[in-house]
Amino acid sequence: MNLEKLTYAVCDVALELGDFLKQEVSKLKTTDIQTKGLHNFVTYVDQESERRIVEKLTVLLPGSGFIAEENPALEPGEFTWVIDPLDGTTNFIHGVPLYCISIGLMHQNETIIGIVYEPNLKECFYTWKSAPAYLNNDIIRVSPTPTVQEALFATGFPYYDYSRLDDYLKIFKYLLQNSHGARRLGSAAADLAYVACGRYDGFYEYGLSPWDVNAGGLLVKNAGGIVTDFRGTENYIFGKQIIATNNSLYAEFFNLFTAWKKESD
Repeated sequence: MNLEKLTYAVCDVALELGDFLKQEVSKLKTTDIQTKGLHNFVTYVDQESERRIVEKLTVLLPGSGFIAEENPALEPGEFTWVIDPLDGTTNFIHGVPLYCISIGLMHQNETIIGIVYEPNLKECFYTWKSAPAYLNNDIIRVSPTPTVQEALFATGFPYYDYSRLDDYLKIFKYLLQNSHGARRLGSAAADLAYVACGRYDGFYEYGLSPWDVNAGGLLVKNAGGIVTDFRGTENYIFGKQIIATNNSLYAEFFNLFTAWKKESD
């Protein structure tokens, strides 16, 4: 399998679907918005975007499986696409111009392709196994920022699982007082892509799903960063928690997650 060729073909799929998202954002009505759970929304745009992605990726890699946000009936396989057709739905329905298409490909338990496309800025982040990470044909790297004090972080607020909210807010408060700050874009895929290209120095969040972090996690790693869960293991894709930073400040930042580490002792 030529991963480079396949990656560029998937980038074309993402760009095409990005045009569809931008065409539909101004057409969206309140009646088009459905609720899947607490603060968890879906529209016909998410569903149609996913349908188109599945159709096109099936042609590119026949026999592959899927882990997809809007269709839990789809099943994984030896090669499994992990897709979010619209990461940042809340932004989308409010007309906030930051949302992404996230597409990853796993071979068994290893992610081998990762693509995040933000259509408003026309920024396509992509990588494949043993390759650099790219933004629109240019190689990207994580930042060289050496300390938390000098770093800018991104995070996302939990919208349904509040069981660890106090622990989470302690970290957030520490960063507000001891770093350049913490930002919330509303799209984990964008947050990870921005860590990969050095705009952010680190990102953390809990309560996420595989389609939120699969592609972006590979981008960060192939851009020279470190990605783990809050306990320091690599179970960030299915473990519902993620830390992503550059190499220099990972150890210092990781030490902030004392409550989670104690739970695993």
